[in-house]
Amino acid sequence: MTRNINAYISLGKDRLDKQLKAIFSKRDIPSNLHASMTYSLFAGGKRLRPILMFASYDTFAKQSNKVLKAAVALEMIHTYSLIHDDLPAMDNDDYRRGVLTNHRKFDEATAILAGDALLTYSFEIIAGDDLLSTDEKVFLLHALTKASGAEGMVAGQILDTEGEQQELTLADLEKIHELKTGELISFAITAGAYLANIDEERIQYLNQYAYYLGLIFQVQDDILDVIGDPEKLGKPVGSDLENDKSTYPNLLGLEGAKEQKQKYEQLAIRALEKADAMDSYLLDLLHYFSQRDH
Repeated sequence: MTRNINAYISLGKDRLDKQLKAIFSKRDIPSNLHASMTYSLFAGGKRLRPILMFASYDTFAKQSNKVLKAAVALEMIHTYSLIHDDLPAMDNDDYRRGVLTNHRKFDEATAILAGDALLTYSFEIIAGDDLLSTDEKVFLLHALTKASGAEGMVAGQILDTEGEQQELTLADLEKIHELKTGELISFAITAGAYLANIDEERIQYLNQYAYYLGLIFQVQDDILDVIGDPEKLGKPVGSDLENDKSTYPNLLGLEGAKEQKQKYEQLAIRALEKADAMDSYLLDLLHYFSQRDH
């Protein structure tokens, strides 16, 4: 089968954006809060996590809207995490994706509340999805809260914060990014496969793929902070070094980081083979994550 990953990503983004716009056009949200939430939701995100969910589902089932609202909920949580990550108490960033960060565009209080609202609204979206059974809703809500909470993304955030100005080992770095970046990626892939009704053994192999994919994403992120194009990235490069953060290039050197990324790629491909998912967009997305320039 001939696949065009750029076309697939573009179609997935359009599909998600249409659903997001439809949802927010019907909500009775105070105007400033609504503006802050939608400002970050539509600030040029790549939508890679929802697209991974689409790809996971499409690998094992016919394309369906069954995954659409779960993908919307996932993007809301990812967006909330970026709003909070940019705050002065966290990374203190002024720009993201080439535009002002939420707290710079509005103010800190509004940005915090916009993040809170996106987080909580995500669970309402899944709970109210008419295309899901009760068991499917419970599975998704349990998996998403765990992936985004104190044992998942938030755990990774605090470990990342605590790791600043410290010398971390490779194992330390992998643990941080398994949680901070990898948990939502794992949810995307697991949720898509679960809703496609595949067997537990293959889901476990897909979880292995997702684990390495999250690390690949982060290694490339770290590499781009050293040699990326600021115009393509939409933010200045070199912030990791300025903030004295432990990164793959800092720990292994630039060439060492690239070699480590190749090791992760080989392990991710091996997991895809075991899941019988090599002839899929999941393989194309692996290469896309590894080679992206923004």
